[in-house]
Amino acid sequence: MPKANAPATPDLTSLQQRVVREIVALVRRDNRLAGDHLPEVHIAQRIGTSRSPVQSALRHLAQLGVLQQDVNRGYFLSVDAKDWDGAVAGLLSTDDPLYLRIAEDRQAGALPDELSEAELMRRYGVARSTLRKVLSRISEEGWIEQSMGHGWRFLSMIDSPDAYEESYLFRQSIEPGALLGPSFVAVPAQLKQLRREQQRIVDGGFETMTPIELFESNSHFHETLAEWGHNRFVLQSVRRINQLRRLIEYRQAAQRRARHTQAAEHLAILDAIEQQDLVQAASLMRAHLDGARRAKLRDPQVFSHAA
Repeated sequence: MPKANAPATPDLTSLQQRVVREIVALVRRDNRLAGDHLPEVHIAQRIGTSRSPVQSALRHLAQLGVLQQDVNRGYFLSVDAKDWDGAVAGLLSTDDPLYLRIAEDRQAGALPDELSEAELMRRYGVARSTLRKVLSRISEEGWIEQSMGHGWRFLSMIDSPDAYEESYLFRQSIEPGALLGPSFVAVPAQLKQLRREQQRIVDGGFETMTPIELFESNSHFHETLAEWGHNRFVLQSVRRINQLRRLIEYRQAAQRRARHTQAAEHLAILDAIEQQDLVQAASLMRAHLDGARRAKLRDPQVFSHAA
């Protein structure tokens, strides 16, 4: 049985703690089921790290009771991902609070475009090693870059109603078109995985998943469909827009009922793709993006603190 409200991971290194959180996010996003295998090599490839921290993270999750180890075959889920909430609550609630504070302050216009590590350390009362770990993650996500010395520069984001609307109008011009392209081919295994992810949100995940998990699930859906189109420019554009809208979407994710609606629309698009009715899939995608654009621009909370 999983251990409810287990503490965070004080005996693990910062890298191992990050890998634990990323495995949890991966399993919850994929809506894995009890008995599913978590191969170390596959997990390391998905997360982008070596096998050593993955092994430590899997052992820790086994100690929490959500995984079980077979000496000869590796680690398997002992409970469905939907039932991991209690066991990993400590991990979810401690998912880089410094990261969340920086994201919120930047979105609120409380941080300038450029500042030094020393200024950030004083502002948040953290050690340089802790700060750099978070800044490295933010840099990987594409909304900050290191400048000369110990300085950092925030990059342009979608932070105004006009920019947000322009991004959605652009997506409406490329994402439906990619579904109708001559090279579009859906990958059955990936389609099944996407269906599980989106169904989990519809079935109650919209109420329990973190804003980051909801955003990543949304991004994964749109980027996977772009990959199936085999058009490198469409895929690069979708990925870049996802990076630019990350902070706004974290705020928007608080509107959980909207996430339920979006996931249901994602499932309808997948149904049309599975039935090879790509004209219908493209029509549904265009309506989906237009509906999301209109709903989000009507929400006064989304840009209430934008610079």
